[in-house]
Amino acid sequence: MIRRRLPWVLLAVLVLAQIGYPLTTGATRAGLTLATVGLGYLLAVGHALLSRGPRAALALVAVATGGGFAVEALGVATGVPFGSYDYSGELGPKLAGVPLIIPLAWTWMAWPAWLTAVRITRDRPAPGWARRLGRIGLAALGLAAWDLFLDPQMVAEGYWVWRDATPALPGLPGVPASNYLGWLLFAVLLMAALRPLAGPAVDRGDGRDAPMLALYLWTYASSVLAHAVFLRLPASALWGAAGMAVAAVPLAVALLRARRVGAPPRTAEPATRTGVDAPA
Repeated sequence: MIRRRLPWVLLAVLVLAQIGYPLTTGATRAGLTLATVGLGYLLAVGHALLSRGPRAALALVAVATGGGFAVEALGVATGVPFGSYDYSGELGPKLAGVPLIIPLAWTWMAWPAWLTAVRITRDRPAPGWARRLGRIGLAALGLAAWDLFLDPQMVAEGYWVWRDATPALPGLPGVPASNYLGWLLFAVLLMAALRPLAGPAVDRGDGRDAPMLALYLWTYASSVLAHAVFLRLPASALWGAAGMAVAAVPLAVALLRARRVGAPPRTAEPATRTGVDAPA
């Protein structure tokens, strides 16, 4: 029972923290940012542990948290792959110029983006290699598109700044277009590494992935609303809505279709003795 309820409890607390973000300012808003990322990290890693065991949780931490810190340290030091930027001191303690909270944010959204891609591609007829590549590509897009919301929002708050923010996407000054390409590049590498290490995340129809899928859809819908109405960032609302729709809309359609049919999802891959899903 705890395995099922705890992710929903953490998700509910996370949603409340995110609702408070646009209603606050200054130090309170910065504190909510840190709390939100921390809650999201606990939710993602906790769900991986409870639903798929230590192997998946450790893989998520190693690849997303460790890899996230490494690529951010590289970015701060060299400008590769995101462009030249610096973090302010508002996001807590730093190591190698990177606030320690930043790698947690990569992890927070990497896991639901991966599970979203698995859910969308699971029942599509395709050779095994094509399904694997499709999952990696869609998961990478689903994660990288989130940055169309994240970076304009955080730059507007002064949490980080680019030394050269040109060329930028229309309506998104302060963030170079190279940053989004860097996100996509690293997201592809992250998902490609996560799949064999964590094991494919097959949903057997028992609802265990529902909190993560709900998190992805909530992040999409709430970000569009917050940017368009509360944060006064209409351009990022439009860019983010278009970008994340690549994964969010097919996910919503798949979930609605499954609910309408009322049949349990088909399971294509059996589980191994360790409880981690067999390669797909």
